[in-house]
Amino acid sequence: MKNKAAYLLVLLCLLANLAAAELPELIPREVFIKPQNLKLNPQLDPAGRRLAYVGITEKGVPNIFVRTLEKTDDTQVTFDTRQGIFEYSWAFDNQHLLYLQDSDGDENFHLYSVDLESRVVRDLTPFKGLKAQNLLTCGRRPREVLIGLNLRDRTIFDMYRVDLLTGAVTPDTQNPGDVRWWLPDWDLVIRAAVSISPEDSSMELRTRPAADKPWKAILTWPFGESGVVEGYGSELAIAFAPDGKSLYVQSALHSDTTQLLRVDAEMGKELEVIAHNPKANLWNVMSMTLYDFAQVLFDPKSGRVQAVAFNYLIPEWKVLDPGIRKDFEDLAKMKLGVPLVSGRTPDDRKWIIQFVSDVCPPVYYLYDRDAAAARPLFEDESDLGRYRFSLQEPVVIMARDGVEVPCYLTLPQGVPPKSLALVLFVHGGPWARDDWGFNQGVQWLANRGCAVLQVNYRGSTGYGKRYLNAGNGQWGVGSMQHDLTDAVKEMIKRGVADPKRVAIMGGSYGGYATLAGVTFTPELYACAVAMSGFANLKTSFETFPSFWLPLKKRWIRRVGDVERDEELNRRISPLFHIDKIGAPLLIAHGQNDPRVKISEPEQIVKAMRAKGIPVTFVVYPDEGHGVGRPENQLDLFGRIEEFLGNNLGVRFEPWKKVEGSSAEVR
Repeated sequence: MKNKAAYLLVLLCLLANLAAAELPELIPREVFIKPQNLKLNPQLDPAGRRLAYVGITEKGVPNIFVRTLEKTDDTQVTFDTRQGIFEYSWAFDNQHLLYLQDSDGDENFHLYSVDLESRVVRDLTPFKGLKAQNLLTCGRRPREVLIGLNLRDRTIFDMYRVDLLTGAVTPDTQNPGDVRWWLPDWDLVIRAAVSISPEDSSMELRTRPAADKPWKAILTWPFGESGVVEGYGSELAIAFAPDGKSLYVQSALHSDTTQLLRVDAEMGKELEVIAHNPKANLWNVMSMTLYDFAQVLFDPKSGRVQAVAFNYLIPEWKVLDPGIRKDFEDLAKMKLGVPLVSGRTPDDRKWIIQFVSDVCPPVYYLYDRDAAAARPLFEDESDLGRYRFSLQEPVVIMARDGVEVPCYLTLPQGVPPKSLALVLFVHGGPWARDDWGFNQGVQWLANRGCAVLQVNYRGSTGYGKRYLNAGNGQWGVGSMQHDLTDAVKEMIKRGVADPKRVAIMGGSYGGYATLAGVTFTPELYACAVAMSGFANLKTSFETFPSFWLPLKKRWIRRVGDVERDEELNRRISPLFHIDKIGAPLLIAHGQNDPRVKISEPEQIVKAMRAKGIPVTFVVYPDEGHGVGRPENQLDLFGRIEEFLGNNLGVRFEPWKKVEGSSAEVR
């Protein structure tokens, strides 16, 4: 009897453990795609009286709303019904909101204004086939804005001055052919420019003392020496000092990771090293319009640097101004996440704070500096707020050659971290990075029962120029792909991942890495999802959009000359290795993608089917580089979820036809 009682006790304990080892409730897919109450990107008007934000309409489309600060008189002021509006700003006239929007993902953005008195929406750049970028505003010139347009030449952007009241567009500064980023002084006069050489991809910072004076190069970064990828240059030239005699620059000329410098505006002489972290670059945050901006907090009146953020695994602020040190200490005590100051009232007594966290969507607070207290800006932040989410754990793995590779691992809740289905979620770019913070796609997968691994493989930004440059020439069969492989094998070695249930998934470069994964290391993956991915690098290079042509040398130097070196192209392009594909493959693409043309997936799908290799190919005729419309997102997530469920054995909400989605299975 004694043994029987002990047996029953053990059995009851086992049953109790099994009952406890359960995933939390299945969160409806629509909650991740169409969070009805989610409010994002709040911005104060210049007077500090009204708050604009991006809200989700009943149809799930992001639009701009306005309310009086500390009231709930919310009013919708834009009425887009398709893609939605994400990136916007106040004009300093306190009367207009400005936003950029393209057509069905073609990336030919136009600049629009909303008059908050008349509610008239005006296309300020009504020129067919052009792209608007580099929007600049200034408090001293409230009626005007500056915008870059490729009106004269589709490959480069001249700057134009726009009168917000009349809509008049007049030329301001002509691009000599290599400038990627323009920076104005405090009088809205363009006095700095960052260029990229089409010959060798070196970068220059040029300045001029006035609009009618000649340009002069004051800083030169040889290829690979800036610490950031050669792109727009928005993160390099950050801001002028109020007197216009110096400016703030991010640079790695004299270090591996980037430093925040103040340099003389006439000669480029280094006047001051303001901040530096030997392990990580400044925290650069990408806007919806694909610009990276260094997180530097300036005093709104004096223009002095008050704090700088660096980002190794989790972003950290270095506070330089004693006058705000207590504010950051008070914000840290709230334990809501990493704070971002996104707005300040004119008297600087109240701040708009966005807290970045791994376990909840962005939350926004109105922080009262005098009371050292904060209250939420919005009630019922999101439908997502009803649920608990998984921690995103920073993990550093050792690659096969001894290099440390920073990663993030998100585990499903409620079950032991043993023999789980694993999704390797590869970031795009590739000269970008995964960050710590709430990621709806990652949390969606974790809720379904998957462990999710994000790898900042070599070539990723944020970890210094050596790490960035270590990705040069390493696509497909080199260390960039090896880092992904080694990270997966480490998860298998640790017992976290079931070696028979590993998927690879990604978009853009992540789509390429997915195709490379199932062709170069097919034994590793049970299934794969490639979105907007390169298949044949030679034809990808040949069909670059016009606005990428000035950067083509950068691509050649970092990838290789795949147009001229046929052997290289065949070695690293997945198209030529499809015979190795044995895992189920889902490919998704936007018909209007200007960056990776639809011809890329069409090539590999055609080749696979010619050899009898199964593949599912989904095209969205009204999308570009990625899927933006909520109906299409819901359709694609449903297809991916069911695909992973069938191939990895995880739970899923079955796909169902979505009203309004343009999806075509071809």
